[in-house]
Amino acid sequence: MELRHLRYFVAVAEELSFTRAAARLHIGQPPLSHQIQQLESEVGAQLLERSKRWVRLTPAGQLFLEDARRVLALSEQAMQTARRAERGEAGELRVGFTYSTPLTPLFASVVNRYRQQYPGVTLTLHELPTVPQITAIAARELDLGLVRPPEIALPDGISLTALRQDSLALVLPLAHPLAAKKTVSIGDLRDQPLVMYPRTTGTGIYPQIFRLCRAAGFQPSIAMEAGEASTIIGLVAAGCGISILPASFAIIHMAGVCYRTLDDPAAATTLLLAQRKEDHSPLVAAFVAIASAAAAELNEPPKLT
Repeated sequence: MELRHLRYFVAVAEELSFTRAAARLHIGQPPLSHQIQQLESEVGAQLLERSKRWVRLTPAGQLFLEDARRVLALSEQAMQTARRAERGEAGELRVGFTYSTPLTPLFASVVNRYRQQYPGVTLTLHELPTVPQITAIAARELDLGLVRPPEIALPDGISLTALRQDSLALVLPLAHPLAAKKTVSIGDLRDQPLVMYPRTTGTGIYPQIFRLCRAAGFQPSIAMEAGEASTIIGLVAAGCGISILPASFAIIHMAGVCYRTLDDPAAATTLLLAQRKEDHSPLVAAFVAIASAAAAELNEPPKLT
């Protein structure tokens, strides 16, 4: 059974005239009659009663008409969905993001713009450290990722696009001697206990802190580890040590904690958009375009307090 047979039948059933239905369908009346006969033969039931003056639906035809209309409506919906997907207006897009990303103005701008411009797309967001995101993108479990420099060799087929640069900030108790300084050098952190993410978390900042300290001539001293930035900041407030985090976390105002600028030019991190090189789907392309445009507009550094 073909969809055109259903369209022909619906036209005849609505017009109750082969002549009017043929004119509506822009085909000849004999071919239309032949198509309806083929349909009835395939269905195995008489759908229409005919005479030289009238056409009527049989009881089977009345029930068949309801289902035929539903099938045609679903087929039209399927075609519209496919066309919308081809334009990047339908489907699901899975995007990962690091812990610090939602605290940047870029994240809110990109997500809001995408949702407004593509309301038919299901945007699924996953909070993950950098390395697990890249692994998930390579495994096709994520489509895109907002990541920090991974400090690992990228899997084949993964590309990174820089969106914004964020400085790293020193997080320390207000009563700490270094809090009296407006800027602090990495060398000032020698023998200071650090509160950090665990190495196994897969964040890019862990190896970066070690690299900065080694460049300054010392090995960092880790006092405690915590998997959440808010926990790290809370541990700093409790006097368990100091920490280094992306400056976007300065938006978290916690009693007894302050943020200071690190004067080392290498104390910075980039927010990157990770994707598969061969993925040229409209869904991905639309998100990349919106993220790139928003990044070009929003480049103000966070204010430290």
